[in-house]
Amino acid sequence: MLVAKYYNNNDIRLEEIPIPKIGPGEILVRVRASGICGTDVMEWYRIKKAPRILGHEIAGDIVESQSDKYHPGQRVFVSHHVPCNECKYCRAGHHTACDTLHSGNYDPGGYSEFVRVPKINVDYGVYVLPDQVTYAEGTMIEPLACGVRGLRLIDIRADHTVLILGCGISGILNIQLAKLTGARVVATDINEYRLKKAKEFGADEVLHAAQDLNLKADRVIVCTGAYAAVEQAFRCIDKAGIILLFAIPNRDIAIPIPDFWRNELTVASSYGAAPADLEEALALIANKTINIQDTITQTLPLTQIQAAFKIVAEAQESLKVVLEP
Repeated sequence: MLVAKYYNNNDIRLEEIPIPKIGPGEILVRVRASGICGTDVMEWYRIKKAPRILGHEIAGDIVESQSDKYHPGQRVFVSHHVPCNECKYCRAGHHTACDTLHSGNYDPGGYSEFVRVPKINVDYGVYVLPDQVTYAEGTMIEPLACGVRGLRLIDIRADHTVLILGCGISGILNIQLAKLTGARVVATDINEYRLKKAKEFGADEVLHAAQDLNLKADRVIVCTGAYAAVEQAFRCIDKAGIILLFAIPNRDIAIPIPDFWRNELTVASSYGAAPADLEEALALIANKTINIQDTITQTLPLTQIQAAFKIVAEAQESLKVVLEP
């Protein structure tokens, strides 16, 4: 089968490897669509484990099954990371802190024609797609679920002003989710195309990130890895407010300690999604509560993955890029 092996952002090689063999409780999925995550082009983060086959947002068809739960022909989304549901973190509701979640994956990765889904992923991370959800939309279940989890952690209410820094795909998803709470949403970016998209997807106000933001927000969601956005978050957070690090810069952040202490600020982080978040995200997509279709701006074949990575890394006139193996 064809796979795309990542060496660095500018060196992704198409190779042929054998189709994985499945074992008891496992399934084999033909990948029909595979989303490119913003973290995949964070070279400082990914290159540590290169070379490897990336891709963790997939939807496809079951072609072989040794599981009693699923059968060939079913259209599915498959979660790459699943929790054990038994450790102290899972029991406390912190599934994304589970060691099992951080150590598991499917084989070999989403940028391939087929993936073997291990038994634990079959047990806890396979979701049958309703007929009205396309394969491409199915790849968005995990990104949306990350937003679902993040917003739940910071308890947004209808009387809040929410500032979203960065209007790439994660920012656009967070805008839509925040609007569901009834909050006022302000969004910023340095890219005019993305500011336009933020307005189209429901932001009440959009501002260029370079201008002086004369506002105080109850919640700030950082959806860009730009360090300047973290600094801006602390300038714009209101007393007793919460800053959510949804995206992260490539270095440690500095916290203005006097303001942090005196104004009772909270800095929170959100990583990944738990099964309950994925289920909620699938429902939001299936019911058309969230506009996912229009967030997918480019679809390319797997053979053009290098060009697709360039589109995502340059972050110009694009939101979500999906590959079709």
